[in-house]
Amino acid sequence: MLTIYKSDGANLTPRPESSPLTDECIWIDLLQPTQEEIAFVEHEFGIEIPTRAEMREIEPSNRYFLENGAYFMTASIVYNIEEPVPLTSAVTFILAGNRLVTVRHADPRAVPLFLQRVEKGDAPCAEGSAIMIGLLEALIHRMADLIERIQDEVDRLAQGIFGVKGGQQTRSRRYDVLLRGIGKAGDITARAEDSATSLSRMFHYYLQVVRERGDDSRTRQRIKAAQRDISSLMDHTRFLSTRIAFLLEATLGMISIEQSQIIKLFSVMAVVLLPPTLVASIYGMNFKYMPEIDWLFGYPFALGLMFVAALVPFLYFRRKGWL
Repeated sequence: MLTIYKSDGANLTPRPESSPLTDECIWIDLLQPTQEEIAFVEHEFGIEIPTRAEMREIEPSNRYFLENGAYFMTASIVYNIEEPVPLTSAVTFILAGNRLVTVRHADPRAVPLFLQRVEKGDAPCAEGSAIMIGLLEALIHRMADLIERIQDEVDRLAQGIFGVKGGQQTRSRRYDVLLRGIGKAGDITARAEDSATSLSRMFHYYLQVVRERGDDSRTRQRIKAAQRDISSLMDHTRFLSTRIAFLLEATLGMISIEQSQIIKLFSVMAVVLLPPTLVASIYGMNFKYMPEIDWLFGYPFALGLMFVAALVPFLYFRRKGWL
């Protein structure tokens, strides 16, 4: 879908398809574009739109470059953060003169959030560079929301692992569920960290571009502020990654401890039941002459002997603290 926005300095309005292209058309947004839309933009604005495969390349030379007077910058972003597992996609920003061209194959909520800010008068939109930093600020805001969600999820996992909730000790633990939760949190954190790193690298190049172009100093200040924000988010994602790794090790350790407890219990029970089994085996032999066979109290004597044979090892293990 191709959307061309016109700016009057304070507002952005989509250009009707029938109206001509003018200097006021400063933002060209390509969302999952068709070949016809790509050809139209390339012909009208004299730039070459990167393909989806080219946008996914990770070499810096293929993500940040100058071509025919236009600056190309590509970053990986996370979107659909409300879903159980957010997705990632590459977005390309092209600054060509006073115009901004965005090429994206996903529809993050950051775009409508930026347009809402423009409607309220909270986001400058007089030039392409100002629109670009506004979009990036909205992306950072959404990423911060995702990291807050991860933080809440990690706190919930910690409560489940260590059995502490509201100052109370709990006992119900499903380690298979916890392991899946830890893996999911780790995957989402990795996606957020990858996106934050990608944006951080792009901001360094973007700041150089703004200086070369001689854009408004306020744009440079907003870029520096965004760099500080993304740096803070990167630090927080690294902290969460470390904490998730700790929770994973703790969970595996607890699983190992529980397995050892189970094995110890079976071993102790085998030792406890061994003497009664020996007594039962002796009195189960088919010898004709046995002293207690004709004794009136022979049967209760054998039962009592088995009970005492099981009780003595049990009390001994209990005293040693093995049970």
